[in-house]
Amino acid sequence: MGRTSKDKRDVYYRLAKENGWRARSAFKLLQLDEEFQLFKGVKRAVDLCAAPGSWSQVLSQKVGGQGSGQVVAVDLQAMAPLPGVIQIQGDITQLSTAKEIIQHFEGCPADLVVCDGAPDVTGLHDVDEYMQAQLLLAALNIATHVLKLGGCFVAKIFRGRDVTLLYSQLRIFFSSVLCAKPKSSRNSSIEAFAVCQGYDPPEGFIPDLTRPLLNHSYDFNQLDGPTRVIVPFVACGDLSAYDSDRTYSLDLDGGSEYKYTPPTQPPIAPPYQEACRLKKNGQLAKELLPQECSINSVDKLPQPLAIHTLLAPKVEDNEIHC
Repeated sequence: MGRTSKDKRDVYYRLAKENGWRARSAFKLLQLDEEFQLFKGVKRAVDLCAAPGSWSQVLSQKVGGQGSGQVVAVDLQAMAPLPGVIQIQGDITQLSTAKEIIQHFEGCPADLVVCDGAPDVTGLHDVDEYMQAQLLLAALNIATHVLKLGGCFVAKIFRGRDVTLLYSQLRIFFSSVLCAKPKSSRNSSIEAFAVCQGYDPPEGFIPDLTRPLLNHSYDFNQLDGPTRVIVPFVACGDLSAYDSDRTYSLDLDGGSEYKYTPPTQPPIAPPYQEACRLKKNGQLAKELLPQECSINSVDKLPQPLAIHTLLAPKVEDNEIHC
């Protein structure tokens, strides 16, 4: 797909590049703030699963730009530096990560913890929803270590049949929990965001990453009976805003010519970088002949594979390359 057709396909992708955001997800956090006033009075914020850094960009402007504000971004992957943002390359399931966050805040708890992380989706909805729920609970576990009483926690969820269970678990720690869908989030996606305000853990609760966050000592299973929980749902963003599922023309006002804008921050050492290099050099589809294999590996293989092993279909010279 060409550059202009990709820009035409997704208006928020195009607007993100034009406005200097690293990813279109920046608009999701901005629209959530419009609805819930997330940044009001916030001086210390934590962005979990931060790469490539669009939410950290928003926090650096809304929180870090206030002079006394501090923002800490955490991710397993490396991320290009941002002004006013302290980066930690670490695992959110480790206690050392929570301690390092508090250390950067000089022992003070955070006012806001956000997490826009998501697992590599498989297309199997039940599996994806479960993995996303586990990632949310891992982020919540970090939040219980670093969030102040009355603080706010925002995390991505996949809305499925078990979203009520997640809601009941979050209600143990927060006085208000809502499921929100920003306008910039595609309607075709099951993605939504849990907006949890008023952090108030149960009496006697001690955060501990060495044990499961929630066990049966907490009565969070409120799924049965006539008084079962129905998750509150809120749509965020101006109804007149751009529709993320609609295709918009590239024609600009005044008849000016459209110019392609490159991404604000290309990925740092992405996993597919080596595959792209091999494809450019024509080495991605390579045939392994018997003399290229070691004697031991040939002996262990079945006879048909030992004679002729293919890692990928061989591309003929007269075929069209994409």
